[in-house]
Amino acid sequence: MKLYLLRHGIAVDHLGGNITSDWQRPLTKEGQEETKQVAVGLKSIGVKADLVVSSPLIRAKQTAQIILETLSKDGEIQTTEALAPGTNSSQLYKFLKPFNQSENIFLVGHEPDMGRLAGILLWAGPELYMPFKKAGICRIDIVDIPPTSPGVLKWFLTPKILCSVK
Repeated sequence: MKLYLLRHGIAVDHLGGNITSDWQRPLTKEGQEETKQVAVGLKSIGVKADLVVSSPLIRAKQTAQIILETLSKDGEIQTTEALAPGTNSSQLYKFLKPFNQSENIFLVGHEPDMGRLAGILLWAGPELYMPFKKAGICRIDIVDIPPTSPGVLKWFLTPKILCSVK
């Protein structure tokens, strides 16, 4: 199974107006465009999405929608609190268990949680720090959920790299 850990795109960085909480911060226009370019870059290298799972925060759901529209023929975004900031991997494993047969699973969330999750999936311990740029992504292959053996890091790409793929 291929897990794609994706940090949300560039979001509005302040509260005000209709944005009254961190959960409501949307992607900026720049964030939307960059995320679309990242999705096109992923498509160009043959990535598909069988399942797209998002944090419930607006910026993550918007990022997930762009991925779904670009990389999946059908389907809908699955949303889970298990990808909200500050949650733990056991909550995520419980959520993903029914989807164990999916081959390409996108997990859209936040930092530092995506970096921590990568370390957990790789069985690298808390010493590993993988800083995800906004709209940055990595692919980790695992055998099962929860993992019974260390995952394998296949690649870790910045938005700049994916935006340059044609």
